[in-house]
Amino acid sequence: MSDRRKFIKNASLTVLGGTAMSNLHASPFLIYNRKNPASETLRFGAIGINGMGWSNTRAAINMPNSQLVALCDIDQSVLDKRMGELQGLGVDASKVQTFKDYRKLLDIKDIDFIIVGTPDHWHPLITIDACKAGKDVYCEKPIANSIGEVLMMEKAQKKYNRAIQVGQWQRSQKHFREAIEYVHSGKLGNVRMVKTWAFQGWMKPSAKTPATSVPNGIDYDMWQGPALHRPFKTEHFHFNFRWFWPYAGGLMCDWGVHIIDYALLGMKATMPKTVSALGGKFAYPDLSHETPDTQTTIYEFDNFLMNWDHALAIDNGPYMRTHGIGFIGNNGTLVLDRAGWEVLEEKGVKTKVIEPYHAREDNGVQLHMENFAKVVRNRKFNELNCPIEAAALVAKVCQMGNIAYRSQKKLTWDKNKQMFTDSAVNKQYLMNEYRNGDKLEV
Repeated sequence: MSDRRKFIKNASLTVLGGTAMSNLHASPFLIYNRKNPASETLRFGAIGINGMGWSNTRAAINMPNSQLVALCDIDQSVLDKRMGELQGLGVDASKVQTFKDYRKLLDIKDIDFIIVGTPDHWHPLITIDACKAGKDVYCEKPIANSIGEVLMMEKAQKKYNRAIQVGQWQRSQKHFREAIEYVHSGKLGNVRMVKTWAFQGWMKPSAKTPATSVPNGIDYDMWQGPALHRPFKTEHFHFNFRWFWPYAGGLMCDWGVHIIDYALLGMKATMPKTVSALGGKFAYPDLSHETPDTQTTIYEFDNFLMNWDHALAIDNGPYMRTHGIGFIGNNGTLVLDRAGWEVLEEKGVKTKVIEPYHAREDNGVQLHMENFAKVVRNRKFNELNCPIEAAALVAKVCQMGNIAYRSQKKLTWDKNKQMFTDSAVNKQYLMNEYRNGDKLEV
């Protein structure tokens, strides 16, 4: 295996994570609006710390003048594990509070920001509650599990004037930015097709498991929160939540949010005009997942087409990469992924655009957190590398792909009404139903 292929696989395993989390009903937070941190030191708490939430927490700990004051997770074993790791990170665990109910963490008055690393279905409620409580938010991607929730989160950010950075950390990496600058230079010629993909051979849904009693130390009711409640099964808990519609959107929203984000940036695109999708459980027909393990989605924009392909159990994606973006121009194709980028010349053209391979140079997760912390201090929201407006766009585009797949229809988007032209599809899929007493209110 080449060094580049090794890096891609290791990066995939390191960056992709998932967590479990908590909540029940609304609580009366103490609302205040501190325009600047009380001191140079930023105090923060983390909610959902089993996977990527913990990677984000470590990045925040690594920053100068930061202080972890609270951890929250619905799984006591996860809390115990993370508390045991704090000493090795240079943190005094005796000064860190722990919670299973995120509302109690938000009640801590002098927390400057929180990190949300829960499953997708919890992102909107926790983020909006944090804004109401006067906290800035670093939220994992995708920001929500439905288009309607995305729109409400945008509204909440504006109403409460909080800094919200979304964990699309590639936006903070040098090689991604340089690749997009090259696309914008026009050297590729007319770009009329963009390929995006994620082929993840290491990812496999869980086998079917029987319903069991909830393990000790887990508040499973709070983990399910506003989603449809189901009996406890290991097949949809912790990492595997991403394969079930009540909690997430499969690879389309898990990796798609990262990859399609840069496709949209490169093409300076907003919402597509139409979307259609096909897929199914072709790799693992007998396993428990609900989201498709194989999917192709086609988006129509004014001047180009974009397609998304994903597959579990396969690593050999387009251009022999497990994931990436291909900007296909008349003069050449720029291929970009987490390891680096290069330009492949179109044979027979007069305009030569050969560009050597540019490798990754930096730690995107760390840089992304530091960019967020800078804005928490200076309140210049336009300096965020991934503000909620950018995250909202790609989240909506990815949700569109899933809705097209689930409805089995070619859908047209009404950009003025922020919904599909098909009223039946809007009614069924545009907004998730909140259950169990939880309400999403701005």
